[in-house]
Amino acid sequence: MNILISILMGILQGLTEFLPVSSSGHLVLAQHFLGVEQGENPMFEIFLHLGTLLAVIFYFRTLIWDLLRSLLSWGNTLDSHQHRRNRTMVVYLALATLMTGIIYHFAGDWFKSLYHKPLIVSFMLLVTGGLIFISDFVRHGSIPASQMGVIRSVIIGVMQAVAIIPGISRSGSTISGALFSGVKRSEAAQFSFLLAIPAILAANLSVFSDLNALSAKQFIIYLLGFIASFGVGYLVIAVLIRLIQSARLKYFAYYCWAVGGFSIVLILWGRF
Repeated sequence: MNILISILMGILQGLTEFLPVSSSGHLVLAQHFLGVEQGENPMFEIFLHLGTLLAVIFYFRTLIWDLLRSLLSWGNTLDSHQHRRNRTMVVYLALATLMTGIIYHFAGDWFKSLYHKPLIVSFMLLVTGGLIFISDFVRHGSIPASQMGVIRSVIIGVMQAVAIIPGISRSGSTISGALFSGVKRSEAAQFSFLLAIPAILAANLSVFSDLNALSAKQFIIYLLGFIASFGVGYLVIAVLIRLIQSARLKYFAYYCWAVGGFSIVLILWGRF
């Protein structure tokens, strides 16, 4: 791993973590075509994911603070109605996260095995393209995220669990699940981004203990990837929210179909 590869992979992570094109799928294919052994640098992947995690926390810092403040505000105040809505939002986020965790508990090993199968990942990109293409034609919903109900939050949690499969976009699947359920477009995106916070943390907690094993040189290289993923990820969030509101996700569907199809051709031809 060198500095250039680290920065390029950080940019790739920042672009694909929140865009509905599957960051895990792109990382698997990039590692495959660049000749980087898959699973060789799990700590580096943690740095990349932490970069995008920090991006979503920083972008939604005001909303996150309001949600946390509402958890501690139970009295009758002028803002009591908003606090109740915020607490309900937190409950739905927790339910969706719990559903994802349950599915991962039973199918996690199978999910992990797919990270070594770039051909399957390529086909999953085609599936992602189909999913987000259809979502653009869903009528604009009117349900606020704070009123989505238990069933909708569980459905979104299931969609997030399915997206553990590399090639299936986490943002694409959760946003599509919310849109299919009638949630407002702007709030579907917001809920998806907030849902990413516990998902990314949970996926990476087990590797934090290896941080002390990094050499100073490795740390600097990984840190550059972290900075790249944070900066690009922050910009991507702002752009994606606008695209979701204007129902323009279908352009990412074309991209997923192109990348998935091209990768399938290259892999089947045996050139890589």
